[in-house]
Amino acid sequence: MKDSRSSEDGAAIRRRRQCEGCGARFTTFERVQLRDLVVIKKDGSREAFDRAKLARAIGFASAKRDIPSEKIERLVSSIQRQLETSGDEVRAEQIGERVMEGLKTLDHVAYIRFASIYRDFSEASDFAEIAGEVGEEGEPAPEPGKLL
Repeated sequence: MKDSRSSEDGAAIRRRRQCEGCGARFTTFERVQLRDLVVIKKDGSREAFDRAKLARAIGFASAKRDIPSEKIERLVSSIQRQLETSGDEVRAEQIGERVMEGLKTLDHVAYIRFASIYRDFSEASDFAEIAGEVGEEGEPAPEPGKLL
């Protein structure tokens, strides 16, 4: 092991490592898992919570948006911590609502993209309605020092 430190949000330990066989360097992240979460799907089936699946869903919604990967990672970590402290089982709807809340403060376009899938938009008026809600609230505040 070369180097070890806490990640930016403190939810993981970042370790720089080097393969003893070939000398290649790589990074690993170690996270504390508070409990094994079970997700109750809309159809009543159950499956283990998958952090990577949550990160992929947020990644799809925020694709080609100017959102730093650190912010997305912090959002995923925050949602996971909230879920782990709420119990052993969580409804899929709860996860979706937390993602919606997080994306709404992060990026309105990513929020609308996620909402279109999560809420199963079927008509253009669905998009117009949610875009109107977001438009009334204004844009998320830019990062300090960042030009619009």
